[in-house]
Amino acid sequence: MRALIVTGTPLLINPFLRFTIRLTAKHRTYSPRAAMASSPAAPVSDLHTIGEWYSVPDLRLRDHRFRVPLDYSARETTISVFAREVVGVGKEEHALPYLLFLQGGPGFESPRPAEASGWIKKACEGYRVILLDQRGTGLSTPLTVSSLSQFDTPKKTVEYLKNFRADNIVRDAEFIRECLDAWPWTVLGQSYGGFCAVTYLSFFPQGLKHVLLTGGLPPIGQGCTADSVYRACFEQVVSQNEKYYKRFPQDIEVVHELVKYLSESEGGGVPLPSGGILSPKGLQCLGLVGLGSGGGFERLHFMLERIWDPILVPGAKKKISYSFLKAFESWMEFDSNPLYAVLHESIYCQGASSKWSAHKVRSEPQYESLFDPFRAVKENRPVYFTGETIFPWMFDEISALRPLKEVAHMLSEVEDWPPLYDINALNNNQVPVAAAVYYEDMYVNFKLAMETASKIAGIRLWVTNEYMHSGLRDSGSHVFDQLMSMLHGRKPQI
Repeated sequence: MRALIVTGTPLLINPFLRFTIRLTAKHRTYSPRAAMASSPAAPVSDLHTIGEWYSVPDLRLRDHRFRVPLDYSARETTISVFAREVVGVGKEEHALPYLLFLQGGPGFESPRPAEASGWIKKACEGYRVILLDQRGTGLSTPLTVSSLSQFDTPKKTVEYLKNFRADNIVRDAEFIRECLDAWPWTVLGQSYGGFCAVTYLSFFPQGLKHVLLTGGLPPIGQGCTADSVYRACFEQVVSQNEKYYKRFPQDIEVVHELVKYLSESEGGGVPLPSGGILSPKGLQCLGLVGLGSGGGFERLHFMLERIWDPILVPGAKKKISYSFLKAFESWMEFDSNPLYAVLHESIYCQGASSKWSAHKVRSEPQYESLFDPFRAVKENRPVYFTGETIFPWMFDEISALRPLKEVAHMLSEVEDWPPLYDINALNNNQVPVAAAVYYEDMYVNFKLAMETASKIAGIRLWVTNEYMHSGLRDSGSHVFDQLMSMLHGRKPQI
């Protein structure tokens, strides 16, 4: 069986109706027009600057920069948010509807198209695509280890970082939509970008014409849902490990040998090129990339092929190769995108703290024994890799994260996180929504995603095991076509 199709009844809105946004003070977006009216000295160029058109094969692009409030309730400090507009060649002046893309993460910038391909090529047939670098990423006042070092106390860093979740990302989107003088637009959300799109549906549905979700239906319960997320995801991670070792059984002994080597090394690990340390539990983090995306099994296996340096001189000491250590760090990306680690658990919090949820769940008896690498070696069973989880010890072992250790601990204790979803609004949703739900998704659990889908009125679902979480990247044109077809009342093609 390649795919299971689940459909619901679509809700239609008049595409020619221009909405007037009436929002409560709590969720009102910051209006650039209102800002200009209240401050005549601030020209439009201070809020929105537009670059010249330039080209990549079969596409035309131009850059937009927006000056938005850091905190929409205070509006005292501003940051820059970057978005790239993409159209097909010759369509620069065409009156095309807008499609906003929200990238996965948290903490990752939008793709940089080098040519017309995948979902971007397909979308540009009928849309003017906006690739948003979510605040803090890419060219949007990027938050890096070095830029965050400008704060002189961890407390100030924490207060700043609290403004970088989905609630403010979608406020930025509404700000941008008004600057572009766009009618309600279509939003495509991948993974965490889908979480943001559901926040958008909750608080600013008037700005939306259609919503497309790929692997991006978030848990929407009150409080902190991280514990339930990690329990569910650990179950899927176990399944992915079993599949991996069934495909590459020779890697059981390969990983055993590496765990023994690391555990017997001075300090319980070996130095990484950046100055961090690779320990057995750090090694297990390779599952974050290797177990959950298309082609990940193969990439992980071929990476493990190159663990050891060759012995060129008889009697030379066995040593892990530089290429393997470098590849390990490249997979993690924490040095270039630290927001992913620092804010990861907070994306599940509404009025409650996470308290290092993944660490708590892994310490529970049913998972502690399964994921103990030393016990696995002793009992001669596979060492299980972990999935999309951030642990407190990472801020000791990963060099790029060490300066943010205290910040991460303080964020894990924050309780006053504002709401990210409005279940009542979702129950009464009138925006057409089409979602791809991946049955074997390691990052966004299938059962939890289906629970959320049941609370969004009118959503149409395409449930498939044809793709993993990376479906939009692996076969973007097909996935985009399926979702667009569903918006128009047609069943997905198998």
